[in-house]
Amino acid sequence: MKFAFFAALASLAAAASAQSITIGSPAEGTSVTPGQSITVQVNRPNSLTSSQEVAIVISMLGCSGPCPDPYDALGSTLYAGSYSPQYPANRLPWDQPQQNFTVTVPSYLSAGTAQLSVLHLSLVGAAPFPLYEIKNTTVTVV
Repeated sequence: MKFAFFAALASLAAAASAQSITIGSPAEGTSVTPGQSITVQVNRPNSLTSSQEVAIVISMLGCSGPCPDPYDALGSTLYAGSYSPQYPANRLPWDQPQQNFTVTVPSYLSAGTAQLSVLHLSLVGAAPFPLYEIKNTTVTVV
């Protein structure tokens, strides 16, 4: 009985992690300028588990010390809307479904560290269950 419970739990965890996003760009430590347009690439590895994308939110928060946990503070919303990752037109074997978003770095950010966060919501599986996650990367405001 316990084995069946843990097997089901492991199966759900595997399905959820297979639907997880990554931030393809900007890379950790990238220099950005207030008011500059940047491209945020959001990747979602392909999976055998069915899923329905609901939305993403891209945000940026200036950090005067250590950046807070993005689950506590997201900062300024740069994009909120649909997410429909697709393979690139000239697909290479290692490519994943992805979508690029052009956003503007908030003009009020001071030089220093900023946290770029992507909040992702999707429905996973046949039942389905909600998958809610936040990924982030740190950029340098110059």
